[in-house]
Amino acid sequence: MSMEETKSKKVAIIGAGTSGLVAMKCCLDEGLVPVCYERTSDIGGLWCFREYSDKPENRFSTTTVCRSTVTNISKEFMAFSDFPMPKEFPNYLHNSHVYNYLDMYAEKFNLKPHIVFNTNVKLISKTDDYDSTGRWRLDLENKDGCVGQEIYDAVLVCNGHDVTPLYPQLSGLEDFQGNVIDTKDYKRPIGYDDKRVLVVGIGNSACDVAVELARIAEKVYLSTRGGSWILSRLQEGGLPLDVIAIRRVGGLIPEPLREWKLQRGINNRLDHTIHPLKPKHGIFASGITVNDELPYHIVNGNIVLKPDVKRLTKTSVEFQDGTYEDIDCVILGTGYDITFPIDPSIVSVDNCKVHLYRFMFPPDLKHPTLAIIGLTKQAGPVNPVSELQSRWCARLIKGICKLPSEDQMVQHIAKHKEIQKKTCRESPRLTTKIDFIPYMDEIASEIGAKPDLWKMMFEDPMLSLRCFFGPCYPYQYRLVGPGKWDGAKEAIETAWDRITGAYQTRQVPEDETSNLATILFIVGLCGLLISIIYLLL
Repeated sequence: MSMEETKSKKVAIIGAGTSGLVAMKCCLDEGLVPVCYERTSDIGGLWCFREYSDKPENRFSTTTVCRSTVTNISKEFMAFSDFPMPKEFPNYLHNSHVYNYLDMYAEKFNLKPHIVFNTNVKLISKTDDYDSTGRWRLDLENKDGCVGQEIYDAVLVCNGHDVTPLYPQLSGLEDFQGNVIDTKDYKRPIGYDDKRVLVVGIGNSACDVAVELARIAEKVYLSTRGGSWILSRLQEGGLPLDVIAIRRVGGLIPEPLREWKLQRGINNRLDHTIHPLKPKHGIFASGITVNDELPYHIVNGNIVLKPDVKRLTKTSVEFQDGTYEDIDCVILGTGYDITFPIDPSIVSVDNCKVHLYRFMFPPDLKHPTLAIIGLTKQAGPVNPVSELQSRWCARLIKGICKLPSEDQMVQHIAKHKEIQKKTCRESPRLTTKIDFIPYMDEIASEIGAKPDLWKMMFEDPMLSLRCFFGPCYPYQYRLVGPGKWDGAKEAIETAWDRITGAYQTRQVPEDETSNLATILFIVGLCGLLISIIYLLL
């Protein structure tokens, strides 16, 4: 394919959130022409805080975080692989910091001129000449209600999976006289003083809302059907959870042993049996919830854990165990459905289940010109996943890479579903669950960006050891191959400086006792080694 043919390829990108921004950048890197359609007036997706889900000036429904939302992923893992976050940024970011980072990213790589704001993509369908060209038709609607159509050579759908709430079927909900909202519509703890609040669900959003309201409400009842494992953001020495947990060396530890170690650490902080949080399934089978304050509010009684809701009355709730509680309002935090603006004959969704190769490609398409970006769920960051997916897609659109045959993709999907049945509980929350490092390595292998640690051991042994035993930062996927970034090695080596740099807000005096203890330990260890060598000789 000539350079002119490549440059003329136009790629439609749906959404200017984290996935949409990085998809644009990856397309530009490969000489493609991206056009991003964003339904709101700004970038950032759910990280662009708005007081209301539906602003009067915005005719299109959108989802954003609440005012107090802080990330569950630390900055080194949320960063894109060629754009580390500033040293002064805190390790866990308030949503305003995330937006600022995305804005910096968009400015750095000149992405905003490629975005069409206040435009909704109503439908993506094949053109009449799709079989020969692989092109797609987009039905568009602007803020004034005007509808138009555009044709594109390829489409990357980056609208996220936190768009359409998955409402539970609660008996008596229509009779309840209090206020009922979804967590997507909760923005600030205003109007909940001295109220009795029922929060349904135990995912991250539900627990964040419950914890915030527990400070001002009379009582918060947290209803959960199956329980959850609750992890803290901070681990040994105050290090971020993912810096400790996401490491290649962890793959050498048998899963039962990892499960035992994790459960032991979690229960040492808060026994999940005594405090009725424990789910029926293990951590790897049921997923986790990250929340630092929930245990404290459970212990002091501000939050009361309850079983699934049986029914609502006008002013109260009956739970499955037969207990009743008077309540003033209900907040639903039961997750999101998976929806796309794509012709259902191309991509269908059944109870959050999708038939997609690597959760990206419909396997029966003739051309690799349509992909879903950022759909996966993982115990780890989504930003680096979306980035690697976008890098792969750009090279597929360009014609450098190829997808397997339809039969091979279907077999891969079936195999993954079988593994999920054996390792995960049945839940809409887990239908697109992946293991972060194995998935990243698989995608990186498709474009030649997976680091060869054995080869690296001979060329740069210290870097190889950092990559294997240290945190698996996204920068590892810029060390080699197409898209190699010269600053990747330095980004890995200086990550600790950025992690600790966020805390350097006052000078701490040196602990002379600690230094002396360290010296004595080293001297003693050297003496022991000399003694062992002497005895052996």
